[in-house]
Amino acid sequence: MREMRTELLVVGGGLGGVAAALTAARLGRTVVLTETTDWLGGQLTAQAVPPDEHPWIEGSAAPPGYAELRRRVRAYYRRNYPLLPAAAEDPRLDPGLGIVSRMCHEPRVAVAVIEEMLAPWRSSGAITVLTGYEPVAAHTDGDRIEAVTLAGRDGHELTVHAAYVADATELGDLLELAGVEHVFGAEGRDETGEPHAPETADPLDQQAVSWCFALEHRPGEDHTIDRPAAYGHWSSAVAPFWPGPQLSFTDVVPITLEERTWKLMDADREAGEHFDLWQFRRVLAREQFAAGAFASDITVVNWPQIDYWEAPLLGVGPEQRAAALDAARGLSLSFLHWLQTEAPRPDGGTGWPGLRLRPDVTGTPDGLAKAPYIRESRRIKAEFTVLEQHVGVAARPPGAGCEVFHDSVGLGSYRIDLHPSTAGRSYVDIESYPFQIPLGALIPVRVDNLLPANKNIGTTHITNGCYRLHPVEWAIGEAVGALAGHCLDRALPPRKVRSDPTQLSDYQRLLSHTLGIRLAWPEEIRSRPHHY
Repeated sequence: MREMRTELLVVGGGLGGVAAALTAARLGRTVVLTETTDWLGGQLTAQAVPPDEHPWIEGSAAPPGYAELRRRVRAYYRRNYPLLPAAAEDPRLDPGLGIVSRMCHEPRVAVAVIEEMLAPWRSSGAITVLTGYEPVAAHTDGDRIEAVTLAGRDGHELTVHAAYVADATELGDLLELAGVEHVFGAEGRDETGEPHAPETADPLDQQAVSWCFALEHRPGEDHTIDRPAAYGHWSSAVAPFWPGPQLSFTDVVPITLEERTWKLMDADREAGEHFDLWQFRRVLAREQFAAGAFASDITVVNWPQIDYWEAPLLGVGPEQRAAALDAARGLSLSFLHWLQTEAPRPDGGTGWPGLRLRPDVTGTPDGLAKAPYIRESRRIKAEFTVLEQHVGVAARPPGAGCEVFHDSVGLGSYRIDLHPSTAGRSYVDIESYPFQIPLGALIPVRVDNLLPANKNIGTTHITNGCYRLHPVEWAIGEAVGALAGHCLDRALPPRKVRSDPTQLSDYQRLLSHTLGIRLAWPEEIRSRPHHY
């Protein structure tokens, strides 16, 4: 087969892409969902990043499909794992007891749950899933994308024709392929007025990427990997904004930029020590399972020491991008080798040779995640762009809460959290209010039938820092899937839905009444800054 037709083509199988596909199918539309790896779920699975969530995620503010995913993850553990009674009966079961989330879990469990959620729609033919395909060309006619050509791992090419196309790729690939107006990197303060933006635009100012991996610890065993070729570089290279080499337990506090030093394990929180690295993104805490069921906890390494900031991924050629990604892999492996051989231990010794890669957890031969954790994408030039002045606490009048958007299509909350960048900038980590997702940020300034469904919406470099996390990506996907369905029902382009008050009201009623999506925060939450 060389050609297909569908009503909605979703390119990219991350959380936004999955949410868009499920929502459109629920509204009676046919969908083709594609993904470059063999795992759906994006940052939650293929990138091995446990969910970053807000304090109200257990309540009604969670996107409905995301709340279902979380319920199914807990149910999966209760059905299949030897949980101790107290853990199994806990309505807020957290399999990993990680610090970063209220529910840290293994990537492959999320893969299984996503497959469960898609199963009836795939069987009915409403959703067709194509894994191992990446977009290589977009075919346009004026202000419309008529089709997208995808290439499989075996070189097979498939062209999919669609009425609507959702770009749910990690880097906004379709924006470049289709010539959709977009930006990347940092906008300038002279353009946006954002207090924390650089003075002038810098497209090569892009957040670090991280190549995550999963570990367990087997004391008394030796699982030391070979010394990576890049080890010498990473053991001596020091960025000007960093307190020393990345192969160290010393980094900076993101909010204050003060120097700090971590423990790998066994931090004493009662004595005032901040949590240790091992707990940070732990996805399986063996203390919650039957004795002897697991030899070790499992933790995912997505720590400051593996943030790769030496070269950008966007605005460079394919060879430079490939070299940067290879260097990110080399940094991660170098940090692991350092942990196993040179990292200082509390007993005065060095190295934890019992640290063991878990390739089964990441679904790869080498133990690294299937794909790098991407924090920043190309972003559409949108009808409306979310600025720091709309959501940042310091940029808003005191106690004002977030900007109220008349065209809200969903909710989210996270601090404005930018990791060190390829322009030599350290963290930007500032308070933001719980926010809304405006429809205007999902509509390109020109193209009629492309919708962004990942980190490629109409935000800035600054506000991307709070709109890029797991539940927000899902919420964006739900809004996009519903918008495509609504526009197909009404034979209207998305910009008409936003500009016509009656159409906007009808679309928002579809979101809130039919799909159960909350469009506004309760006032007592809207004006409360997000805290970790």
